[in-house]
Amino acid sequence: MIERYAFGNVLETGAVVCKPGCAEGAVPFLETEEAGRRFSFHMGSGDRVYGLGENVRGINKRGWIYESRCIDDPYLLESRRYLYGAHNFLLVDGSVRFGVFFDCPGYLAFDIGYTRASLLTVTAEEPDLDVYIITGDSLTDIVRQFRTLVGRSYIPPLWAFGFGQSRWGYRSADDIREVVRRHRELGLPLDSVYLDIDYMERYKDFTVNAETFPDFAAFNREMKDQGIHLVPIIDAAVKVEKGYPVYEEGLEKGYFCKKADGTPFVGGVWPGNSVFPDVLNADARRWFGQQYKRLLDQGVEGFWNDMNEPSVFYAADRLEQVRGQLEELKDRPADGGLYHELASMPQKLSNPLEDYKTFYHNIDGVPVRHDRVHNLYGCYMTRAAGEAFERLLPDRRILLFSRSSAIGMHRWGGIWQGDNHAWWSHLLLNIKMMPSLNMCGFLYTGADLGGFGADTTEDLLLRWLAFGIFTPLMRNHSCEGTRLQEAYRFENPNGFRHIMGLRYRLLPYLYSEYMKAALDGGMYFRPLAFDYPDDPHAPQVEDQLLLGESIMVAPVYRQNADGRYVYLPEPMKQVRFRPDGSVEEQVLSQGHHYVAIPIDEVVLFLRPGRLLPLAAGGCNVDQVDFQNLTCIAFPANGRAVYEYYHDDGITKDYENPANRRTLRVSEDQ
Repeated sequence: MIERYAFGNVLETGAVVCKPGCAEGAVPFLETEEAGRRFSFHMGSGDRVYGLGENVRGINKRGWIYESRCIDDPYLLESRRYLYGAHNFLLVDGSVRFGVFFDCPGYLAFDIGYTRASLLTVTAEEPDLDVYIITGDSLTDIVRQFRTLVGRSYIPPLWAFGFGQSRWGYRSADDIREVVRRHRELGLPLDSVYLDIDYMERYKDFTVNAETFPDFAAFNREMKDQGIHLVPIIDAAVKVEKGYPVYEEGLEKGYFCKKADGTPFVGGVWPGNSVFPDVLNADARRWFGQQYKRLLDQGVEGFWNDMNEPSVFYAADRLEQVRGQLEELKDRPADGGLYHELASMPQKLSNPLEDYKTFYHNIDGVPVRHDRVHNLYGCYMTRAAGEAFERLLPDRRILLFSRSSAIGMHRWGGIWQGDNHAWWSHLLLNIKMMPSLNMCGFLYTGADLGGFGADTTEDLLLRWLAFGIFTPLMRNHSCEGTRLQEAYRFENPNGFRHIMGLRYRLLPYLYSEYMKAALDGGMYFRPLAFDYPDDPHAPQVEDQLLLGESIMVAPVYRQNADGRYVYLPEPMKQVRFRPDGSVEEQVLSQGHHYVAIPIDEVVLFLRPGRLLPLAAGGCNVDQVDFQNLTCIAFPANGRAVYEYYHDDGITKDYENPANRRTLRVSEDQ
């Protein structure tokens, strides 16, 4: 059951697809204070709190303060309270069980047992929000109801489930050709190559550098002939430049965010001085989405939206203030005081939390200060593109994912988990973040495999890929200036070939489970506690995940480890994929086991009565045979059953009954 309680003057966020009527009386489970600014729940000692999507720390969120404040902060440290997304959905499980969604476009703080161990307190900066309370028979039932409330998750094209290679630093068509050539020569699967800001003409959105990519449409055709899709980046900021059509059109129509005096807000990002499309304005959103056609017409079938918190390196007005302060300091004698003044200048220059209060959106003719709706910006940038694709190519799927997001954006695109680092702790964070994102509707997601910042190592990349083969978005991405980390750069190409190739053998199962989760409102990844509510050990296990109806994964995430301990809440079949292509199967009893997992092997666990369909594999998705499958089975009571989903991967004929069939294996087969 879902009940809605409204507070103040609610700004529409677009998160909910079918808003129920407003309930009366006190909000169940929550004590409401200060006219809707504070909501509290007294937790029992054994209560667990799940959710909040993209965030730091564990699957159980108790013991920390989390904030909804989308910010470009690349370090993803355990001390952080907010990352790139604002996902205000919580599940409380213990003496009582309920879900709560705070539909709010601005700042929220979630103190989940930090100030007082037994108290969950949610504080809103503005007392204008809807609160939804959801009750049900189980955690998965509550999630399913919530997902119905907020709408079906985005569905990408089938090719987007293949492996993608990316790096900030691929500067030319020849750089891309070299990446593709090396993958093909070594038999390393590859479906897509991502283009970071280097492909643009001086970092201008929807442009291509004509010197380094002299005929971009022809280059797209060349790549598609080799089974490769190019996926360019689009940033939120539009360069201020006379003669640049996107800037001049938007300026003429008044489609950029404005300061209080009515002039465009100007901030510095990669292109230098830039303006920001007012994507919360319906007309401006339609106009900005239409700009993607410039690249669609050249053969592009996928995009990733970035810098859309929005990231602001400096506000132009603040830059002038700092320049004036520097001028005043030029005659100061050099001493410790001068050093500290100069050292503080970057903080004075870039202060987005203050800058966000200096510009406005036009929402249905009403000026709304940006900080009140800040968390919606990345969401609505991606919505602009998604709506445009529905107009321009209504029957075709286009790959689309974003860095910044809020609940509601999950209908228009996926996300990647931001600028992580080549740290073992970030591999573990990737594992723990997946079910939390799935609860909030974000199914098409994954992290930068190997780490974006810092220098990766061969063992870290192999272990990360061994988890990444299970995530819907599987992309190796790294930062300019870090170690080159394409798989072919390392000493063990056989290990990479085996692990990356296994992704393509698993694709029939992975795609089937993704589509069922999207169409039926389920979760692709789940914590063990969701399926084993009566097992006292299951809630303590946060480094193993259930994936779909058949399997459990237990990745290795420690440096120099040759295996790990695994907890089985019931007997399971251990399935080991060896580099020589062989598969070893062994039934293990319920309980704790040490499992050896060499660096070039992948181990998963098959649940009783279930099937794991496998394909022969291929060098890209087009080569995978999704019809002629082999199955690994773990029969229970004499049989194993699996509901298999497959469609054409291109169109939107999702509900066709022919897309689903039942696979069965009996013990006498």
